[in-house]
Amino acid sequence: MPVSDNQLVEMFEHVLTLSKVKPSESVAILKSHYSNPRIVQAAFNAAQRLGASVYGVELPALNPPKAMGNDMTAYCGDTPLTGNKAAQTALEAADLIVDTMMLLHSPEQEQILKTGTRILLAVEPPEVLARMLPNLEDKERVMTAEKVLKNAKVMRVTSEAGSDLTMALGQYPTVTEYGFADEPGRWDHWPSGFLFSWPNETTANGTLVIDKGDILLPFKIYCREAINLTIKDGFITDIEGGFEAEYLREYMAYFNDPEVYGISHVGWGLQPRAQWTAMGLHDKNDGMCMDARAFDGNFLFSTGPNTEVGGTRKTPCHMDIPLRNCTVEVDGQVVVNKGEVVS
Repeated sequence: MPVSDNQLVEMFEHVLTLSKVKPSESVAILKSHYSNPRIVQAAFNAAQRLGASVYGVELPALNPPKAMGNDMTAYCGDTPLTGNKAAQTALEAADLIVDTMMLLHSPEQEQILKTGTRILLAVEPPEVLARMLPNLEDKERVMTAEKVLKNAKVMRVTSEAGSDLTMALGQYPTVTEYGFADEPGRWDHWPSGFLFSWPNETTANGTLVIDKGDILLPFKIYCREAINLTIKDGFITDIEGGFEAEYLREYMAYFNDPEVYGISHVGWGLQPRAQWTAMGLHDKNDGMCMDARAFDGNFLFSTGPNTEVGGTRKTPCHMDIPLRNCTVEVDGQVVVNKGEVVS
């Protein structure tokens, strides 16, 4: 059901409070013409109610030549902030940025975070923000899982559909998302509730089966047939199946970049208020579909860039693929059993 403007401001005040916004701090609202104006205004109002110094940074949209569609994750790397040093300086001066435009996977975002500025991304529809309004229990759930993943050496993923993928871990850090940015230099996304890391280079090997009902992002489709991915030394080497496999092959080949086949982050969903079914109730241009990425017990598999954690794979094509009914083992410990999170 629709969220009122007053409720939306109260929600933002709650999340900014969790993000430790104080009267002594400054909050920048980053926007472009495609930002949701209700979200922009609610962020302004909430920050003012908390006594912070608030200012806006508005940038023109950027449409790279190879970009397809309106989904904000369909093209990574270049953003409206690319090359705009004056705007970047203005953002670095803030204690917290509310990003309603999408800086994710950009070098500028990483540079801003290194200054200690916190960033909170908020681009989902207000109704989705309301249903997955974050709380301290969300953080506890994710951070408890982080204790398992951050020191892990091996992850194995299997499924009755035929997946059997093994990869070494430890080269790259573990990243957590729980919905608010409460530490210096922290990036987070409201809504969320999951964690992930990246396989060590060249170590991911095996088969991953994208089964019926699994989700392909940024296409925002539920698969109607199985797609079999062969993974060797950290890269997808074969995509087999019917029409949807052909569609995926053509899409990835379009970028004419071997890096698009590299394995990016891997992890699992921990948000019980996120729903596998929710994507079917929204238009494809409604946000990023964080329900799909965060629903409890999914195995979130992705392809493409790893520059945000110090890797060298800079490519515009990034696929997020949440799979159901998988078993995820970390150093032999089962953390997700056939799609159910193990406490």
